[in-house]
Amino acid sequence: MKCQQPGCTGTVVDGYCDVCGMPPAAGSTTTSAPASRATTPTTPPAAAVQDGTKCQQPGCTGTIVDGYCDVCGTPAGAPVVASPSGDTPSGDTPAGDAASVATGSFRLESAAIGSQRATGTGATHRVRSGSQRLRSARLGAGLTTIAPIPLVDPAKVVMKDPQVPEDKRTCAKCGGPVGRSKDGRPGRTEGFCPACGQEFSFTPKLHPGDLVAGQYEVAGCLAHGGLGWIYLARDKNVSDRWVVLKGLLNSGDADALAAAIAEQRFLAQVEHPLIVEIYNFVTHDNAGYIVMEYVGGRSLKQVLKERMRDNGGAYDPLPVDVALAYILEILPAFQYLHDLGLVYCDFKPDNLIQVGDALKLIDLGGVRHVDDQESAIYGTVGYQAPEVATVGPTVASDIYTIGRTLVVLCMEFKGYQSTYLSSLPDPETTALFRDNDSLYCLVAKCCAADPADRFQSADELRVQLLGVLREVVAKQKAGTALTSAASQLFETPAVTTVALDWDQLPALREDTSDAQYAWLTSLAPVSPEERLEQLKKAPEDTAEVRIWRARAALEAQQGEEALAQSSAMLQADPWEWRALWVSGLAALQQEKWDNAASAFNAVYKQVPGELAPKLALALACEKGDRSQVAAEFYNTCAETDAAYVAPSAFGMARIRAEMGDTDGAVAALDLVPPTSRGYGESRQLRAEVLLRGSGEDLMRLAAAMTSVESAGLEPYDRAKLSSKILGRALEVVTSKGPGTVRIGSYEAKEPALRDGLEASYRILAREAQDRDTQVLMVGRANAVRNWTLT
Repeated sequence: MKCQQPGCTGTVVDGYCDVCGMPPAAGSTTTSAPASRATTPTTPPAAAVQDGTKCQQPGCTGTIVDGYCDVCGTPAGAPVVASPSGDTPSGDTPAGDAASVATGSFRLESAAIGSQRATGTGATHRVRSGSQRLRSARLGAGLTTIAPIPLVDPAKVVMKDPQVPEDKRTCAKCGGPVGRSKDGRPGRTEGFCPACGQEFSFTPKLHPGDLVAGQYEVAGCLAHGGLGWIYLARDKNVSDRWVVLKGLLNSGDADALAAAIAEQRFLAQVEHPLIVEIYNFVTHDNAGYIVMEYVGGRSLKQVLKERMRDNGGAYDPLPVDVALAYILEILPAFQYLHDLGLVYCDFKPDNLIQVGDALKLIDLGGVRHVDDQESAIYGTVGYQAPEVATVGPTVASDIYTIGRTLVVLCMEFKGYQSTYLSSLPDPETTALFRDNDSLYCLVAKCCAADPADRFQSADELRVQLLGVLREVVAKQKAGTALTSAASQLFETPAVTTVALDWDQLPALREDTSDAQYAWLTSLAPVSPEERLEQLKKAPEDTAEVRIWRARAALEAQQGEEALAQSSAMLQADPWEWRALWVSGLAALQQEKWDNAASAFNAVYKQVPGELAPKLALALACEKGDRSQVAAEFYNTCAETDAAYVAPSAFGMARIRAEMGDTDGAVAALDLVPPTSRGYGESRQLRAEVLLRGSGEDLMRLAAAMTSVESAGLEPYDRAKLSSKILGRALEVVTSKGPGTVRIGSYEAKEPALRDGLEASYRILAREAQDRDTQVLMVGRANAVRNWTLT
């Protein structure tokens, strides 16, 4: 008999299902068992099962004792069954719990899986370790993949002969060369700078076996940094954990040392999973040390060096998506520091370590309070913002170092410490920037000469950097748009028509933090003109109020009023890019294409990770006869976000069709998926493009008819377009002879095409709204019909 368990396809053999292993349901009998066997499972004698065996009844935790379960009392070897109703025998469960017990999953039978099915198969362990879908990758934001870096054994990274190469010995005060060879004699490792007199020493102060502060046993040197040697040690008070000791300045002056330790004790309060942890501050032999967490991965500088070595000594930058993913991951650490009123100061590839699939920001020696006017400032030439020397480090200067680091990761940045010390290479002659325009705009804003022109927070940068990462990944996967991602600044485009105008571009998201937002949302829906009058009575002229006024003015065809609101916003805040968005919309409405392109381009440079400005810029360029630029921006939008595919595909199709590129226009329209609201229109436009560019090609006419049939058009519209296609096909066949293809359901032969064309005309006559059109269509139908004897 067939197994009665839900979803099981097995058959009951010898009293048990050969698929799920369950016995037949109560009251059923087996019919597939041989005659020599019993047709229902029998209960073996209790004594046949040894005492101590686990009870086999579902949910029971008992053990067989003297032939019966010591928990449920079921005889040993009894068939595994459950109550058909799933109810608990009377008295077993309090009345108040009856419902929950009756519906519990443990009361339902389950198909055998895992260890229940392993018996008899020879399997002793799981073959798969688990689905990778359930593991959330730390790096890459789910857009790209970065290989994990294994933990490095601390004992293997200790330097056997700790020395600083002579060409790396520089004065900590003036940066001049010290300790160099002279007249054949090796350079001194200790002495005074000949330029400024600053004392220097490149000799390790700690040695293996030294016990620092009675707690940290030194294992050896790890590296040499700006403050001297960095040591690896074991914490004898905390399970011999590995720690790092890093020296402090002013170690030769007891009072200055005590002050330095007091100044930096705030670092011990910094706790973030992306930032190396500071454990302690200690002194040893009149020198001060920071005790830090040991992070045993590889710094991005080491990663770049390994890539260079594997590339035969030539610089091999990180792929752009990987570099962006690294920076994206570490930005929350900067936001955390900035929220505490701290600035990092000295960000560079050396100070970012990957271990496994996680990152750590290390070397907090340069961290200081943003209002600290006394402490020493740390930075690295080529990364440090130019204004730091005069105004000190700020959040904006940290943003600058992040931008410079990103460029170093992405390309061989020649001259970044000299020619381009405070500038970027020309994007026209730099392949990285020329091929990744949004990346260039992002970096240019990070590294703007005026700190006020940079991103004002790490969170603001992160939002735009994520958008740029999506573009880069989408370009690598050309042909398939990424899934839609909601923007924090713009609404999702809602284009359902082939045409694109200013009012169909994505709208600005409302700023719910604006002081007048509650008042604005309380306004009753009225006409645009009436709305303008309402908005004039706003309690305060905030940016959001002016944006609402500008939108109402545009809807009321009052472009000059919208421009006035834009000017007022910029007067109040010259960095308010939303004002430029408003002026761009007004310029589109007034058909001032160059003005619109200029405004939208400025918005794009302010928010380079957003697609809305790119779509707007594409429209302005298309209208302003800059088709090539427009096509590139349309293509970027179509590749990057599924929500932008339809309007962008229509834009590319318009441009390519205008250039006579029929196949290119069709390819663009084929990007619109069947799930899009614009799919039907894309099929209709596809048919029209193929018809215009068909010439005498019956294959294109056949493709055009296929598009019509899949467009979901109303009968009149379908017949109108079909009549054009069939009419053109009839002209080709009449002049060139019949073809082997089918135009829809009609053969490419004169009689069949005449039948189809006649049918289309008669539908147009039937659907016509006026008598003259009906007569005209009937006349055309009669004119093309095949000759008959009746």
